[in-house]
Amino acid sequence: MLLGTWNLENLYRPGGEFGPKDKAAYETKLAALAAVVDDLDPALLGVQEVGDPQALRDLAGMLGGDWHLALSEHPDGRGIRVGFLGRTELRVLHDVSAFPKKLIPVQTDDEGGATSRSGRGFLAVETETGSGPIRAAVAHLKSKLLSYPGGRFQPRDEGERARYGAYALYRRAAEATALRALADVLLAGDGREHDVAVVGDLNDEVQAATTQILLGPPGSEIGTPGFQVKDKGDAARLWNVAPLIPAEQRFSRVNSGRRELIDHILCSHRLIHRVTAAGTGAPGAGAPDLPSVGADPQDRRGEAGSDHAPVWVRVGDR
Repeated sequence: MLLGTWNLENLYRPGGEFGPKDKAAYETKLAALAAVVDDLDPALLGVQEVGDPQALRDLAGMLGGDWHLALSEHPDGRGIRVGFLGRTELRVLHDVSAFPKKLIPVQTDDEGGATSRSGRGFLAVETETGSGPIRAAVAHLKSKLLSYPGGRFQPRDEGERARYGAYALYRRAAEATALRALADVLLAGDGREHDVAVVGDLNDEVQAATTQILLGPPGSEIGTPGFQVKDKGDAARLWNVAPLIPAEQRFSRVNSGRRELIDHILCSHRLIHRVTAAGTGAPGAGAPDLPSVGADPQDRRGEAGSDHAPVWVRVGDR
């Protein structure tokens, strides 16, 4: 079974503010995306940046075989949301955006605006695989690409850049905390007994504090002797599959010429010990060939494919 996650980058139907400007560009984008999904051949694929639900249906229609879709009903201000494509029926368990009750609202701008919800909803589904049921949550956390009042992508001065960088970090940390709360629900008290995955664009790298929030109890990391030793933390832990990705493939986006792994798959104890391979891009294709992106996402409006590479794991039978 292959489980994956992929940011589809501005998947809108043509003619709107953010998507391709015409039908030809849209069809080119869909064809590029479909070719990658066909190469992956996933049993379950978490997706991000679905700006138009019908666009995801259009993509599914270009893929071979039957596909099931599930989409969050909590898009952000641009209309983008998370979802799943699956080979088997998807049962929606949760579609949430609220921060945990004890987490107070976080500041979002210079005027003291605050939020107690994630910018995009977290969607959790359950589906049957050849190895039994799996529960998965997909997320798209607050971006590191900053925006400023008035639709600007450049700050007026370095003080403004620093403040809005902090606001983005506050939000991403709060969203990671909310996502971890959802993971706890899916683990149902014991990840040694349940196949659970948390996937998505976390908008930061493996060692970032926001990404680390999702792991749960420390210790037992992949590649250390403790990984093979059972302990009481295994019930609550999630393991990031990043160390299993070959070093030359360990990136999912190129930001201003710098490779970074910001798309992640985290697995419960029961699931991680059946992972047989992990990678980015198409299986067997080597390092992904990605464009370098800058601070203004509008620069790539209408481009074919995506500026992210998919991240995937292959899971063996129980």
